[in-house]
Formats: sequence, C-alpha cells, structure tokens
Amino acid sequence: MDEVGPEHHAARRRFLTGAGVAAAGIALPLLFGGKPASVPVRTAAPAPAAPPPVPDLAKPRLYPRAMAALDRHGARIPHRDRIAVVDFAAPSREARMHLVDLEGGAVESYLVSHGKGSDPSRSGWLQSFSNVPDSEASSQGAYVTAAQYTGKHGASRRLVGLDPTNDMAEARAIVMHGADYVSETMASAQGLIGRSQGCFAVTQDAIREVLERLGEGRLLFAWK
Repeated sequence: MDEVGPEHHAARRRFLTGAGVAAAGIALPLLFGGKPASVPVRTAAPAPAAPPPVPDLAKPRLYPRAMAALDRHGARIPHRDRIAVVDFAAPSREARMHLVDLEGGAVESYLVSHGKGSDPSRSGWLQSFSNVPDSEASSQGAYVTAAQYTGKHGASRRLVGLDPTNDMAEARAIVMHGADYVSETMASAQGLIGRSQGCFAVTQDAIREVLERLGEGRLLFAWK
C-alpha cells in the first residue's frame, strides 16, 4: 500500500467539509418548509398579429363580392378577362358602373340608371330591389351578358340572371341599352339621372363602347 502523506489527509478534510456545507444548503430549506429556488422558464414571445388587408382603392368597392360571384358562376361565364360591377349604393349622378379589366387592371366607370320601382320618389338613390315582373325595379345579383341586338332603344345587349334574386331578368326583358334620360348634363344640372324600367341604361355616347368592351359571355354584377 502506498503511503499517504499529511497533504492528502488535509485535502480530504477540505473536500468532506465542502460537501457537508453543500448538503446542508440543500437540506435546510427542506427542513424548515422552504422550496429550492426555481429556474425561470423562458417562453417564446407571441407572434405579432398579421396586419389587416389593405383595400385596393383602384378597384370598385364591390370588387371582392363580384369576384366571388365570378367563381360561383364560373361554369356559366365563359370569358373571365373583364367584368362589369354596378354599385347601386352610389347615387345615380355618379358613374357607378365599373368595367374592370382583370388582366391589365384598368377600370372605366360610366353613368347607369336604376329602375323606377326601386326609386318611386325619384330621389336619385336606389331604395330597394325586386325580381317581380312589372315591378319596374332593378334586380341585384350576377348576370351573364348574352346576345347583342337592335331594339327600340337601338343597340342593346340581353342579360341572363344567374341568382334567385334576378332569375326573371329574361322574362322581364332586363337588358343593357342607351337612353337619352342618362347624361352627364342631366347628372350635373339636376343631381340625378332618369330612371329605367329595371334595365341598365347608360348614355347614348357610351353604349357602343360599353357593349363592345363587355361583349357576350361576361359577368355583370349588381349590388348595393
């Protein structure tokens, strides 16, 4: 057996003394009902909330609703490059029919009438919608543009209602046409334009352009 010098015994005493102090440090809190200090747990900071979507001010107010209608009736609407959105929440003196180029992003706006039955007091504001024959009111919902023809108002385009709120459009002869009672001069002088029998009447100056640009087989969406 190797000899153990006095230095070894002194080191052993220091080790045992240190161990005893450490053990006493753990035992004392337990003896007197205390708890060992807990280590704080770090939690991840919550992710910042996503900012609300910024509305595209270049698009009409009803653009999202119109696009939803385009998706819903996609099987009935063969052309998806351009749509018309009619915002009947605006007064008749404002250009409230918007032709939206879905590919290029351009928006062109036009005056458009509402029906007599939707504004019986001729206030210039649409008060209500109706799908009832002989109501002479405007109907809300999605339409698909149909064939162009020449009638008593000249160049016109038929419309087919796709929703229960406007599915009588063909039976009621609701179409798009030009009319003398829709004009910039009238809108400026009187603060309103004339009323139709439920048709989408635009100015005589714009009707050819509107019929050509909207064409057949595209969405016209009217809402308030």
